[in-house]
Amino acid sequence: MGNITEAYRKNELFKQILIIIFTGLAIAVGLNMFLIPANVFSAGVNGIAQLISSTLGEMFGINIGTGILIFILNIPIAILGWIKLGKSSTILSLLTVLSVTIMTIFIPESQVTDNPLMNAIVGGVLTGIAVGMTMKYGFSTGGMDIVSLVLSKTTGRSVGSLMFMINLFIIAAAGFIFSWESALYTIISIFCTTQVVDKIHTSHQKVTAFIMTGKPEEVIFSIQQEIVRGMTMLPGKGVYTRKDVSVIMMVISRYELYDLEQAVYNADANAFINILPTQNVYGQFWSQDDQKKFKAERKEMS
Repeated sequence: MGNITEAYRKNELFKQILIIIFTGLAIAVGLNMFLIPANVFSAGVNGIAQLISSTLGEMFGINIGTGILIFILNIPIAILGWIKLGKSSTILSLLTVLSVTIMTIFIPESQVTDNPLMNAIVGGVLTGIAVGMTMKYGFSTGGMDIVSLVLSKTTGRSVGSLMFMINLFIIAAAGFIFSWESALYTIISIFCTTQVVDKIHTSHQKVTAFIMTGKPEEVIFSIQQEIVRGMTMLPGKGVYTRKDVSVIMMVISRYELYDLEQAVYNADANAFINILPTQNVYGQFWSQDDQKKFKAERKEMS
């Protein structure tokens, strides 16, 4: 069992490393080959870095790469992530920011198409895929993604809608500093990004998990170390094996699916998990901050 658990953890770490590399590549390609050549601005800190870089270059003749500015702007936001999202998530997010910075510096700026609409759509979709994939695996691309995640956990609103509201500043700045045509294409780009993010990462949605396991106590203990949610245990029997199993039922947010999967398979590598969409939840459903407070109190009591 120990070997299986260790192999599972190594597999998850390998996935995260691949996603960090992919994210840096996708965002760098989206910026340098589609958005920057067309004067269309990305969402979040990437867009702010574009604005600052373009403004310094055109008005003052100071050339600072977008990638370097992305890294600098992410430093204060990383501190917020460390406090609100935890050490592990923030470290992975910083590694992602570093990947984006390096890829953006080394991938040259080149124009694939001179059609600004295509540039806005493709650049926005590439950014959205990168952001959504990182959030799905428990971290982010840094910047406004961290701010959106923090607000999503406290308000229950979707990450995509929060990102769009935050990015209204970038749209307005693009219009006033450059042209309102750039602002209009920036709206399209950011809309594509937020829509893709919400398709991949849906933390505001609730799901019901049914976990079939022969090691219920170990699984419950493992889940409780990661997620503070109520659980109901039901008796069950395998039709083909005729062995008694326990069915653990619980309602979680989609944001917690990754943590649930890790917790279950760390305790029982042979467990079976079935996820069903949940339309509405009535009663007490704790937010991430409620869970964090409970964990802190439990730690003090122990």
